[in-house]
Amino acid sequence: MSGLKNLKKRRRIQVIGIAGACVGAILTALWFLPEDSFQYFRSPSEVAAAPPAPNELFRIGGLVETGSLVRGQGQEITFAVTDGGAVINVAYNGILPDLFAEGQGVVGQGRYINGTFEAVEILAKHDETYMPKEVIDALKDQGTYVAPDGADATH
Repeated sequence: MSGLKNLKKRRRIQVIGIAGACVGAILTALWFLPEDSFQYFRSPSEVAAAPPAPNELFRIGGLVETGSLVRGQGQEITFAVTDGGAVINVAYNGILPDLFAEGQGVVGQGRYINGTFEAVEILAKHDETYMPKEVIDALKDQGTYVAPDGADATH
């Protein structure tokens, strides 16, 4: 009987050792990932209250402020993103998604430099009721969220 107890004890130690080695390997891999691998979401109010460093890549989301869309030469576009509490100007050089429109939800990825969010990517909703969860949460926190057509927005 004692041989069986030793076998169980040995197996338990082996399983714990392998699990510990796996956790260690995952943490080591995360440690060596480049800083750009982690992108944080911020609302316009958060960016206005505590502007991030110019070299920090992050995502900003909110509603495109009505009347703020200005098309420049070529593919240059500027507009403002708001969550009802703050407005952040956005500059983008590229082709906007087909569903991009004023008053609609948008998420941009880029850097906040000299008071302007310089976007490298713009994401727009993919149907009439879609809005990213982070944007809905930020708008609800500001008390400005209104579901489209009175229905619950999907996310």
